[in-house]
Amino acid sequence: MKADLATELEFFVLVAKLGTLSGAARELDLTPPAATKRLAQMESRLGVRLVNRTTRSISLTTEGETYLSYATRILADLQEMENVVSSSGSEPRGLLRVNATLGFGRTTIAPLVSEFAKRYTHVEVQLEVTDRPVDLVDSGIDLAIRFGALPDRRLSARRIMSNRRFICASPGYLERFGTPKTLSDLMHHRCIIHRQNDSAYGVWRFEHDDRHETVKVNGALSSNDGDIVLGWALDGHGILIRSEWDLAKYVESGRLRILLPEYKLPSADLFVYYSQRRNQTARARAFIDFVTEKLKGTGIRKKPKADRTS
Repeated sequence: MKADLATELEFFVLVAKLGTLSGAARELDLTPPAATKRLAQMESRLGVRLVNRTTRSISLTTEGETYLSYATRILADLQEMENVVSSSGSEPRGLLRVNATLGFGRTTIAPLVSEFAKRYTHVEVQLEVTDRPVDLVDSGIDLAIRFGALPDRRLSARRIMSNRRFICASPGYLERFGTPKTLSDLMHHRCIIHRQNDSAYGVWRFEHDDRHETVKVNGALSSNDGDIVLGWALDGHGILIRSEWDLAKYVESGRLRILLPEYKLPSADLFVYYSQRRNQTARARAFIDFVTEKLKGTGIRKKPKADRTS
């Protein structure tokens, strides 16, 4: 690619980002007339208008939006090419963009990033935590660390750790309301509902002896936040489904008990996702290996036994 074309792409992306030619001129140390002339030359060469100008700001035309989309991808690919080539066979270095879920990212991934940064001093890590879905193909994010199944066929995944789900309740709740012996008993108990994405409200799905069973449960408390519903279970408000990652320390301390472990729930394995269209850099491979090693062996150490307290 010609150097002047790459410069044009960077210039236009900056104009679109800042929304003003004067702002782009300041960033690039150009005079406003020079920035105006550069944009006019681009439009003349392409034969279309890329922006609509007002006295204070600009907006992209349809052609401008298309140009911006391609320019962003091309510049990202150029940067990726240089990163892959420069990091091949050498110490990991460069920028690594990582996304993780809000709570897990804050409590678990952030401390691991801190350790990783001490070991790999030439890698710059940008950690973004959010519960909203992330488009790895178009966002520029290198890696996403998420629980559950692959959300997009354009992505590749590596499982970091297995993470089973269990039904649980506090000893206090079981003493007051009894212990369910069968799945049908759950319909008569106070259940705490964790509302996730578009999953059916209060519908719990199980597998047992190669058969699939569904139970519609009810309860007075529900939330879309996993830490909140876990806290309610610890306070004795009802029966909850959570993953062993969340339950391990409370099961081992006796604050929560596993119920009906013979019934298998859909797992919540932890994966790292990355775009198939990008070659994996040395820094990305190093980060994935580091996180996998650190999280190996976590979870409930002993095979859970059913609580038979009546």
